[in-house]
Amino acid sequence: MSSEYFDVIIVGAGLSGIGAACHLQRRCPGRTYAILEGRAAMGGTWDLFRYPGIRSDSDMHTLGYSFKPWRESKAIADGPSILEYIRQTAREYDVERHIRYGHLVIRADWSGADSCWTLEARCDDTGSRVPLRCNVLLMCAGYYSYEHGHTPAFAGADRFKGTIVHPQRWPADLDYRGKRVVVVGSGATAMTLIPAMAQDVSHIVMLQRSPTYVIAMPDRDVIANTLRRLLPEKWAYAITRWKNIGMQRWIYRRARSNPEKVRRRLTGWVRKALGPDYDVEKHFMPRYNPWEQRLCLIPNGDLYDAINSGKASVVTDHIRNFTEKGILLESGRELEADIIVTATGLDLVVLGGAALTVDGLPVDFANTFTYKGVMFSDVPNLVSTFGYVNASWTLRADLIAEFSCRLLNFMDEHGYRICTPRLRAADRGMQARPWVEGFSPGYLQRVAVELPKQGDREPWLNLQDYKLDRKRFLEEPLEDGALVFEARQTGERRELRATAT
Repeated sequence: MSSEYFDVIIVGAGLSGIGAACHLQRRCPGRTYAILEGRAAMGGTWDLFRYPGIRSDSDMHTLGYSFKPWRESKAIADGPSILEYIRQTAREYDVERHIRYGHLVIRADWSGADSCWTLEARCDDTGSRVPLRCNVLLMCAGYYSYEHGHTPAFAGADRFKGTIVHPQRWPADLDYRGKRVVVVGSGATAMTLIPAMAQDVSHIVMLQRSPTYVIAMPDRDVIANTLRRLLPEKWAYAITRWKNIGMQRWIYRRARSNPEKVRRRLTGWVRKALGPDYDVEKHFMPRYNPWEQRLCLIPNGDLYDAINSGKASVVTDHIRNFTEKGILLESGRELEADIIVTATGLDLVVLGGAALTVDGLPVDFANTFTYKGVMFSDVPNLVSTFGYVNASWTLRADLIAEFSCRLLNFMDEHGYRICTPRLRAADRGMQARPWVEGFSPGYLQRVAVELPKQGDREPWLNLQDYKLDRKRFLEEPLEDGALVFEARQTGERRELRATAT
């Protein structure tokens, strides 16, 4: 079967994929490309999730693109506003005509002889498998399964007479007015749902096994809104973006260097918001240190308002089993409910769940080392986008897109068709370390053994530091000794050694 050929194929039309396409058009205008999107619409997370109150947990001056100012007054934006921002960006850069909707990438096979990837995409409308080829593959498919969320096997769930719903598959017709609701979980989703539903329900409970750190911030950035009135839009956006990047880095570094002081400060703010009689130690003081998991952002303290109003409460206990009326806890208490929301997390998948081969051999990413967190040892012409765990996702997605364009232009300038990260002689036998260190959420730990590894030296480190990554991706030489380049015309392989800039 004949197949279409593109210089670049981008997998995923969410926040990362649309951004990568815009960078590609701006920096590599002569390249042909296509975007393959498994769903029927762009937007990724921001089109998929439809639960009440869906919003960002990062400010839009850093979650937004570096090249596209955020113009709304609210910095902590709701899901529909973020989706419109993505759509608007795609329109402005004429990206949508490159998107193939309903094309779910099932597998990708690399041929060194042909210097290309052959992708197999399943088409929703016909069920057929369509082959497409490209020289370079940019994986922007996100980090979790779009097919289903993570739901533990709760004993007795089939006995419950009410409705059980996961936020990833929120029914459009779910009526919770006047109902008793239990939300299982204490992450960002749960803390979004509670205040969004509180005014309409009879009562809503956030049921958690253990607490999560929270931080309340205004949803409007006064400095950003003032700067926008006084300065040209791009200047105001750039200044605000750097301000917020600096703030994120400062908070994270303080949490890592002096966790006990940050813990006291965070829980002190909760105590001030909920009053001296509230059991903050039980419900809002985690066992882990700050930023070993993401802080949950509460815009304008809305979760505290819901609790103080009496319409919402927090219960910290373990589930014994579901009952006909609700949930029986290990303490013996039964929480009666009409609706149970299992806000129990996501199922992480590697590279969108596609199966990959290189010259006929299956790729087991658990046995690869990550090159700067974006490429993988012995896997040619593939760049994968995975954002920050300690800052806004798009900060890193932007850098990875710029790195991809830089790599493409370098290969074009030197006549190379293939770029493969390979362990140097000095790297063989180096210690294999986890994909992300010092970060312990369940969704990552559940699949840790399936993820690529990072090494104990550059360039095999997966850093979580925007300032350092800017230098690594945008300034350090591509001729670092770990990237092996080949010119297809002769089959010649040239290993480029590091040179001074």
